[in-house]
Amino acid sequence: MKKYILTVGPALGTEVPLRDVHSEKNIYRINGAHGSVEEIEGNIHRIRDQIPDAEILLDLPGNKVRTANITEGIQLHKGKTFTLSNDHFNYTGFYRHLKPGMTAWANDSVFEFEVVSADENGIVFLSKSDGVLINNKGVHVRGIHHDIPFLFEKDRKLIDLANRYKLDYVGLSFVRTPENVKEAAALIGSGTKIISKIETIDAVENIAEILPLVRYILVDRGDLSTDIGIEKIPRFQRYIIEKALYADVKIFLATQVLKNMETKPLPTIGEIEALYDIMKSGVYGVQMSEETAVGRYVPECVALLNEMSAEVEKETIHL
Repeated sequence: MKKYILTVGPALGTEVPLRDVHSEKNIYRINGAHGSVEEIEGNIHRIRDQIPDAEILLDLPGNKVRTANITEGIQLHKGKTFTLSNDHFNYTGFYRHLKPGMTAWANDSVFEFEVVSADENGIVFLSKSDGVLINNKGVHVRGIHHDIPFLFEKDRKLIDLANRYKLDYVGLSFVRTPENVKEAAALIGSGTKIISKIETIDAVENIAEILPLVRYILVDRGDLSTDIGIEKIPRFQRYIIEKALYADVKIFLATQVLKNMETKPLPTIGEIEALYDIMKSGVYGVQMSEETAVGRYVPECVALLNEMSAEVEKETIHL
């Protein structure tokens, strides 16, 4: 495996200095969905202060509808309704795309809601889950994004930031059509490489037209699962990898690769087996998200990636 995308956050880059895990394999990811443009600019400086020649990926938030302006978590009760005002979303026009009876999935499908009503006064949901809905969590409704702009205002500001600092990579979130890639590419500097994320059913259906436009893709299994259903992820993952390898496009794979290591020093055996299969499948790299951004065992997580990569390269079995 050639590269590891490591997400910086409260853990990596703050509690854990980058030099503790640094190697030429690392790409340091800034998640543009978290923090203001000014805070993200500060993250660029913090990375370069620690590793001046670090490869940096700025991952655009994209047109994912997220909760906003929620200062205290909203308690959810199964079978009960609750209301969100339109300014409780990063896209205040969200209500225009909703109709009663539609299903919404929130927080990477942890919560399921039914739309009861949606108008200029806000959106009433019927919760089918218990829990607490907090700020900056995705709220996904299938089949409505054709009429939603591909780049929100924050995406455009972050592209300007990437151009100003000549970042190595920009990640395009929620690509659905080749036109989306072309729209972003027209704004991104020529020295910056584009990683087109494949995380929607439309992107999968249009993959033959998207692949010739990029050198890299990233399969985000979390967001893709909300669009296709989690049970279809293995089949879709294999299909996307086969298509990309045939087109000679490099593939990154993301979401819960070493989920257990967010809170424990070791992965599960199932995670190790899955990681082995991923490394054998021909992917170019994997992305660590929460594992390094907020995880308690960042150095151990990165060390494990290196150990597994070496093990796969050796293919030596000691019984």
